[in-house]
Amino acid sequence: MKKFINSVDGMLAESLDGFAAAHADIVALGAERKFVRRSAPNLQKVALVSGGGSGHEPLHAGFVGRGMLDAACPGQIFTSPTPDQIVEAATAVGGRPGVLFIVKNYAGDCMNFEMAAEIFEGQAASVITNDDVAVDKSTYSAGRRGVAGTLVVEKIVGAAAEQGMDLQGCVKLAEEVNARTKSIGVALTSCTVPAAGTPTFSLPEDEMEMGVGIHGEPGRKRVKLTEANDIAEQMVGAILSDYDGGLSGPALLLVNGFGGTPSLELYLMYDAARHILAKRGVAIARSLVGSYVTSLDMAGCSITLTTLDDRLATLWDAPVHTAALRW
Repeated sequence: MKKFINSVDGMLAESLDGFAAAHADIVALGAERKFVRRSAPNLQKVALVSGGGSGHEPLHAGFVGRGMLDAACPGQIFTSPTPDQIVEAATAVGGRPGVLFIVKNYAGDCMNFEMAAEIFEGQAASVITNDDVAVDKSTYSAGRRGVAGTLVVEKIVGAAAEQGMDLQGCVKLAEEVNARTKSIGVALTSCTVPAAGTPTFSLPEDEMEMGVGIHGEPGRKRVKLTEANDIAEQMVGAILSDYDGGLSGPALLLVNGFGGTPSLELYLMYDAARHILAKRGVAIARSLVGSYVTSLDMAGCSITLTTLDDRLATLWDAPVHTAALRW
């Protein structure tokens, strides 16, 4: 294992210190590094709080800032944050309008965010993201996993909250965006968790894992490595077949890297996906390409599609100022 590391135990703390120092104009660390919050919380709006295991950066801390999250709770690598982290984060950023917890559908995340919502003394609600079409359940989840589509929910609902939408409106909007969003991933290599020191799974040079999870969970099947156009065809086909009644009209296309894939290849995959979607009658109205929901050093990518209307497109276009997204 070759990584920039001083010690496994201190890796997360040192990374968080560096992140907060590099983006001090946007974020601040909570006590004992339990959460990352906006440097200047706005207590007059609904606060969005999310979090999860580390190793998926820039999710979620990289999306803390104006127009997206108000706080994010980083757990240890691939491990859910604890309820006390979540409660302290919500207390730090939540005002009278309340707090919305955005939770990826993994057993640990769901359990700990549910406990936190019960303990938190303010007004709160939760929304579960489950955009992964690859499998209905996995090692980590009951039902579909929450993956890169979580970013889309955080961006669109974050914009609405910034504009003054109330808590119930934010819940309804988050549920709508989640329902409109479908994702699937493919891995070319495994990731290596520092504490383990060896790859999470073994993948022959001529094979890929179709439908892989962001922790390295198994997907739909192992298949032979093939050309990028064929890979994109399989991924887009799986997404489109999951839309009841088919799909037409404008959409957001997100091609997301898992941490070990260069931008050169991600844009190539975007090009392949957009051509396939055009042939299927899907107009790409908005795009995002880059490594936003990663799995440490895994080589691979995911494709996410979100159907849009004018209202959602306008919210997607709203100003955002975070470490990972700025426009």
